[in-house]
Amino acid sequence: MLDTAAARPRGFAVRCTKALLSPWSRLSLLLMLLAAAGTCVLLFEPQRLLSDGGLRQLGGAAAVTVFAVAYGLCTTAFVPRPLLNLAAGALFGAQAGLAAALAGTVLGAGIAFGLGRMLGQDALRPLLRGRWLKAADGQLSRHGFRSMLAARLFPGVPFAAANYCAAVSRMGWLPFLLATGLGSIPNTAAYVVAGARASTPTSPAFLVAMGFIAVTGLAGAVVAWCKRHHMRGR
Repeated sequence: MLDTAAARPRGFAVRCTKALLSPWSRLSLLLMLLAAAGTCVLLFEPQRLLSDGGLRQLGGAAAVTVFAVAYGLCTTAFVPRPLLNLAAGALFGAQAGLAAALAGTVLGAGIAFGLGRMLGQDALRPLLRGRWLKAADGQLSRHGFRSMLAARLFPGVPFAAANYCAAVSRMGWLPFLLATGLGSIPNTAAYVVAGARASTPTSPAFLVAMGFIAVTGLAGAVVAWCKRHHMRGR
C-alpha cells in the first residue's frame, strides 16, 4: 500500500513534466516570450536608449560592447534593424558603428535561432505541409548557407522571419551564423554610414549610402516577386 501511494505522486510528477516539456507547451512558451518582448518594445521603446548620449560616457570598447549586446536583445524583441544601424553610425561613426551593429546582428540572430530551435521546431515541423512551406524548408535544410546568405543580402526578407524559419528547418548553427554575419555587411554598412553622415546629407558618402539602400531594396522586391511567380508556376 505504501509503495502504491508513493508511486502516485511520482507518476503525477512525471506526467506534469512531460506535459510541460511537450512540443506544444514549448511553442506556447516561445509565443508568450515573443509577445512579451513585442509589448515591451511598444511600451518602453528601448531603441531610444541606444540613440541618446549615455553610451558615450562609457567610452571606447565598453560602449561598443554594451551597444552590441543591447542591439542583439532589441532585434530579438522586433526593434527594426535600420533604426539600430542608424543609431550605431550616429553614436560611434562608420567603423566602430559597423562593428557594433554586425556583432549585435549576429547575437540577435543567434538568440532568435536558439529560441526557435529549442522551443518551436518540434511542434512546427509536422505542420510543414503546404507547397511553399515545404519548398522553403527544403531550401534551408539542403542549402542553408547559400539560402540564408541571399536572405541577408536582400532587405526584402524580414530579419526575424528569416531567423525563425531557419530555426524550424534542419539548418545548422554554423552556416546560419556565418551567412548572417557575411550577408548583413553591405546593407548594415550602408545604414551605419548614413547615420554617421546624417549631419551632412549632401556629402558623397551619405548620398552613396542612401542610393545603395534604395537600389538593394528595389532589387530585393524584384527578386521576391520573381521567386513568387516561379513558385506559382510549378
